[in-house]
Amino acid sequence: MIEAISLSFGYRPGEAVIRTWSGSIALGEVVSLTGRSGSGKSTLLYLLGALLRPWSGSLRIGGVEVATAGDRGRSDVRAAHVGFVFQDALLDTRRSIMENILEGVVYRGGHRGEAVNEARRLLESFAVGVEPNRRATDLSGGQAQRVALCRALIGKPIVLLADEPTGNLDRESAAGVERALFDYSRSGAAVVVATHDEALAARCDRRFPL
Repeated sequence: MIEAISLSFGYRPGEAVIRTWSGSIALGEVVSLTGRSGSGKSTLLYLLGALLRPWSGSLRIGGVEVATAGDRGRSDVRAAHVGFVFQDALLDTRRSIMENILEGVVYRGGHRGEAVNEARRLLESFAVGVEPNRRATDLSGGQAQRVALCRALIGKPIVLLADEPTGNLDRESAAGVERALFDYSRSGAAVVVATHDEALAARCDRRFPL
């Protein structure tokens, strides 16, 4: 599903964070990106999700070459195939929980009514326990991260990327998020997790150390 060959990238000219990285991730598996802080885990995750354009190399998502694509092309691939879960949830507290979950639906051309029903189903399945029309404020870390999962999964992406998804959570909340990631991979998606959690990394099908 994801095929990368010799990806290189840096934030400053001549200072590569990722050097000639190659790897592939298949549908139905969970892989981890591991390494010390500053090793490039998040950067590689964003490259694999077409949020960043590599300096060089090839990256194919769902058979589509995105390394050399323009902003619109990479955006279209993300909308069609990729869901993201960030470490800090990144919810917009000015909007309701439901609005946060639905933010990408209109862009993808989805039917809002169907999306609302799916959002309610996801909120119930993850036991968020908060009224969907309430503003996304004063949520616990576990609740916010589960709402972020709902937002990532509502488009049924075939690639799910998670950046330290359990890093700020208590043990019980972290276990719930982990179960959701592994359950989603079993539905036939490729799941990539950047993590410093050795226990989580050990549960993954494969590990890519950086």
